[in-house]
Amino acid sequence: MDKCLVIIPTYNEKENIEAIIRAVWSLNHFFEVLIIDDGSPDGTAAIVKQLQAEMPQRLHLIERAGKLGLGTAYIAGFRWALANSYDFIFEMDADFSHNPEDLNKLYFTAKNAPADLVIGSRYVNGVNVVNWPMSRVLMSYFASHYVRFITGMPISDTTAGFKCYRSSVLKTIDLEKIRFIGYAFQIEMKFLAWRHGFKLAEVPIIFTDRTRGQSKMTKGIFREAMLGVLQMKIDSLFRRYQPAVA
Repeated sequence: MDKCLVIIPTYNEKENIEAIIRAVWSLNHFFEVLIIDDGSPDGTAAIVKQLQAEMPQRLHLIERAGKLGLGTAYIAGFRWALANSYDFIFEMDADFSHNPEDLNKLYFTAKNAPADLVIGSRYVNGVNVVNWPMSRVLMSYFASHYVRFITGMPISDTTAGFKCYRSSVLKTIDLEKIRFIGYAFQIEMKFLAWRHGFKLAEVPIIFTDRTRGQSKMTKGIFREAMLGVLQMKIDSLFRRYQPAVA
C-alpha cells in the first residue's frame, strides 16, 4: 500500500487542529498526518501531543521555535517525508478551507491518471469559493490568471495550496534553492515541477473560508507574490532544469 503523508502547517490553530486531524483519520484510505507547528502560543502543539497517544503511527509533530514562514514549514515537512520514504505527500490547511474528503480525490488522480503533482483547484470549473468577500475572490482569481500569463503554466489555479506530490517531484526539486517562504512558495513549487517536466493535473474542489481562528492572508502577501513571479520567470530564462525522473 502506498505511504501517504498529509503535511499541515499550524500557527494558533487550537480551534481547528483536533477536528482536522480526526477528519483525516476518518477517511477510508490510510493517511498519516505531519503537523509543523511554529511555536503556537495558544497550545496547538500540546493538543497534537495528546492526540498522538491515540494513534502514534498516524500522527507526527515537528515543533519549531517561531513563525518561520509557510514555505520553510513545508520544506521541513518534505524533507521529513522523503527521509521516511513516503510515496505521496500532501499539502493542506488546518482551518477546513480544504475539505479533508478531497484528499481521496487528489490521491486517486495522482495514482491513476497518473500525475506527478495534483492540484485541488478552485478555478478549473468556474469559481468555487465559499465565504470570501467578492473583493478577495476577484483578487485571487485575477492573481492566478496573472501568474499563468507570466509563467505559461497550463493550470487554472496557480496559487492553490491544496496539493498532492509524488515523491519523485520533491526528490528532483532542489529544496535548498527555494526562493519564497510566504504564499508565493505555492507558485514557485508548481512552476519548478512544471519546468522539470513533471505532469500537473487539476481536480475541482470547493474552497470554504475558515469559520474559526484567524486568517493569515493579507494583501501584502499577494503583492509580494505578484512581484516575485516576475523575478522568478526572468531567472528561469537563464537556468537549466533537471529532467523529471520516475
